[in-house]
Amino acid sequence: MLRLVLAALTMIAVPALQAAPRPEASERRAVLDSVADLVRARYVQADRAERIATTLRADAQSDRFADAATPEDFAARVTARLRMISGDGHFALERRGAAPDGGEDRAEMERWYGAHVNHGFERVERLKGGIGYLDLRVFAPVEMGGDLAAAAMTLLAQSPALIIDLRRNGGGMDDMTRLLAAYLLDDVREMSGKYDRPSGRTTRYFTPARVEGRRFGGSKPVYILVSQRTFSAAEAFAYDLQAMKRVIVVGERTGGGAHPFEYRSAGHGYMLSLPEGRSVNPITGTDWEGTGIKPDVEVHPDQALETALSLAQARM
Repeated sequence: MLRLVLAALTMIAVPALQAAPRPEASERRAVLDSVADLVRARYVQADRAERIATTLRADAQSDRFADAATPEDFAARVTARLRMISGDGHFALERRGAAPDGGEDRAEMERWYGAHVNHGFERVERLKGGIGYLDLRVFAPVEMGGDLAAAAMTLLAQSPALIIDLRRNGGGMDDMTRLLAAYLLDDVREMSGKYDRPSGRTTRYFTPARVEGRRFGGSKPVYILVSQRTFSAAEAFAYDLQAMKRVIVVGERTGGGAHPFEYRSAGHGYMLSLPEGRSVNPITGTDWEGTGIKPDVEVHPDQALETALSLAQARM
């Protein structure tokens, strides 16, 4: 949303900018009821879904969010409520404008993964001793950032060791996690699959057999830096490679979000991020939901890069 602030430089009266209207009680009730229905039918943890839905219906009846000043304020409060009663950080409610013909989906892709964030590739460099360093802030879809992944990994392929910094990475798309993992391996490996509650199906996923550019390979040391802010797909990347014993994870315990979500309309221009699946690792048989990833080397995130450099230099 673009906001303009006008200074009163003359005596000409300027009408005040209109704030977004307070959502009506009927709108608040309808949205909460819709979210409750969606959660009951589709939320991945069926044993919790009924309790969450019942709580939301009670909130609708009591008009818990009557003092919400704007639709955005209402959505933010419902988001906080959903996360509090479920413990699931993937829940979110947003107020969005309508966009025909898939325009909304395209806008969301650009919002999170577009050129303004360089598709997540913040820094690529060679540190002291030739140690490679990749600072990745988001896992963009391969169709958007696959060429940058190939370029970055080709530049890093000759390094004797590699540090991948995910301390500020909140997640993204799993196809990019599998592509980047392939550059760190010598052969095809199975990554975490996805159980989908609405269909009851579990889908298995593998790293691609072929990649563009050069591979770093499966024998040289790799260190992944994590923090409490490391979440979702960033955790999947670290968790799967840690389970394979391919990497050493350095930092603090991660955020603990392993439930893939889908966007579902809740009516009145509101969109619900609804966790409908869970990750299933082929080695551990479980995931990191609610617990996060325990690092191999636990240090404060501010010390993680220095620690990884010391480990890499000693190994070399």
